Formats: sequence, structure tokens, C-alpha cells
Amino acid sequence: MTTSAPPQTSRKLAAILAADVVGYSRMIGEDEAATLAALHALRNEVFGPVFADCNGHVVKSMGDGWLVEFASAVEAVSAAMQVQDRLKQHPTIALRMGIHIGDVTRSEGEIYGDGINIAARLEALAPKAGILISDAVYSSLDGTLSPSFEEAGTQTLKNIARPVT
Repeated sequence: MTTSAPPQTSRKLAAILAADVVGYSRMIGEDEAATLAALHALRNEVFGPVFADCNGHVVKSMGDGWLVEFASAVEAVSAAMQVQDRLKQHPTIALRMGIHIGDVTRSEGEIYGDGINIAARLEALAPKAGILISDAVYSSLDGTLSPSFEEAGTQTLKNIARPVT
């Protein structure tokens, strides 16, 4: 009997953007072909160029949702704002986005950690066509970007030990 070595892991601080299509299941039920074509175009014409320009790396695509890793909060928020701006006039696709900065662990091509979990929980709370960022992200902007954010208060997030502002 042999034992195998544990998988290689690495930790780092990253800004994580979680994005999800609003009403995806309904859209697929109503017109699967048109929805899939719109998502394909979204990936190629919006996500690809914007994320590349902002040094983002898609680490997971789940059909109607994405996790994107950035080296900085400024790049993550800039990318989110650009994507939402480009989608303002889209006839069918609207996104919710959440962004958090925190430690992530990479192992066997996947990423894990509270940074991802909190970004995903914030995305679920974001308004349609909106971006919800954590206080950690807001503090990291240091006036670099000039978007106006409204205070959303302290949130208790599912399976997250401490509240997030």
C-alpha cells in the first residue's frame, strides 16, 4: 500500500469578483438557444476583453456564473463597472456582482477560501445590474476610482463566521 503526497497548495491575497446572470433558469426555460447565444456573445465580446484589460483571470465558469480573480481591488471594481456599463442596454442579460478581497488557497487548479465565499454571498445580495462590494474592497480603492457607493450596512452572510460590511 502506498500513500500519495498531499496536493500542492498556495495562499495569496486576491480580489474576487463573483457574477451571476439574473433570471437565468427562467430565460433558459423560455428560449434556451437565444439565452445560450447571448451568454456566448457576453463571454466573447464583454467578459473576455474587459477582464483581460483589467488583468482578471476567470477561475471558474458555472454556465450562468463566474468567479474572476484580480490582483487588486481597483482592477476588480473597474472591471465590474465596465461590464455593467456595457450591459445597460442589453435586451436580455443582466448581472449581479459581488466583490471581496481576502486570502484564497489554490490547489489542483481550483481556488478556495473566505475570499471566494464572501464574494459569492455578496453577489447573491446585489441588486439586478448592481455591484455589491465589501468594506475591505471599498477601503482598498483609496480614492483611485470615483464611483459612488451606497452604504448597505452590516450583513450576516450564510456560513460566514463574522458579519461583513
